[in-house]
Amino acid sequence: MSALTKAKSFKKSKAGTYLSIGTTAFGALGVAKQIKAARSEHDTLRLIDAAITGAAIVTGIALLVRELKRLGDDDVLLG
Repeated sequence: MSALTKAKSFKKSKAGTYLSIGTTAFGALGVAKQIKAARSEHDTLRLIDAAITGAAIVTGIALLVRELKRLGDDDVLLG
């Protein structure tokens, strides 16, 4: 099995999904800093950008949680 095949199968595993959720949530820290800076500078455009980025992070986490639930449904030991 090649390294690329292993990486693709890890991405679709529960552990890979948890890792993706963690890294996506970590991006929320950057958005929080961006919002704080935009508010202190009264920069509306940067605040809008941060809000849109935050919405993308929330959507990404929701998609990953849905994938995690789908992987859980396939688990023979749970059902």
